[in-house]
Amino acid sequence: MPTVHLPYVDLAIDHMDRGGPTALWRNLHWGLYDSPDVDDDSPEGYVRAAAALTERVVTAAAVVDRGRVVDVGCGFGGTLAHLRERHTTCRPAGVNIDVRQLRWARRLLDDGPGQHPPACLVAADGGRLPVPDRSVDHVLAVECVFHFPSRKEFFREAARVLRPGGTLAITDFLLSPGGLARFVAKSRELASSDWYGHSAAPITPAAYARLGRATGFDLLVDDDVTARTLPTYPARRRLYREAGAMGGVATIDRVEALARDGAYRYHVIAWRRAA
Repeated sequence: MPTVHLPYVDLAIDHMDRGGPTALWRNLHWGLYDSPDVDDDSPEGYVRAAAALTERVVTAAAVVDRGRVVDVGCGFGGTLAHLRERHTTCRPAGVNIDVRQLRWARRLLDDGPGQHPPACLVAADGGRLPVPDRSVDHVLAVECVFHFPSRKEFFREAARVLRPGGTLAITDFLLSPGGLARFVAKSRELASSDWYGHSAAPITPAAYARLGRATGFDLLVDDDVTARTLPTYPARRRLYREAGAMGGVATIDRVEALARDGAYRYHVIAWRRAA
């Protein structure tokens, strides 16, 4: 597997390599705050909110005792650590295309509290999972599907590896119904930024519903949590500004404008694999 260089990942790795707190980067995704009016851009507040989003995804997936869970795009292992700490009998594994992220995930999981068996971490593409057919109970993909070459390819793989009745839960930035014109008008500058790397064009909730049906899934949850993620933007802006990453600050400004305009919506979505 290649080393994948994304500026926001490179920043986190450099910070941890220099002795920065790993808790700050444990989750690379947005936070789920108690209210859109939370006035807290502190790193501590962001860490708590990111953990809350992780738990929301795990709840949407209805993770069961002793269930086998594959976290695709597992980053630095935050979701895997969360599962081991709060859902102690499930059996999680992580997949990521970037071997550097997996090395840090290994450190996080090995240093975690309690006695756990070694975590299974695999370098692989989300569209070609090295997992046997019908062998897992839950597939998670937190804030990463838009990086994949094909959402449909990933859904087909998730359907292949899930047992009948198993669940798929993701988060993604969706295009609001009727929001295409606003998105196009506001996203031209965003398209020129590589801070978050390649992102596929966003799709609407209706398009996700069709994709799920076409690949053998029944929709369980479609939760628009945009409002509760809005405090993420000042928190991330502070984080990047203090690190001197002005490219990150500029990108956050642009994404926030899309979110507050209503063109970009942040959803937690879950499906059940049909029999």
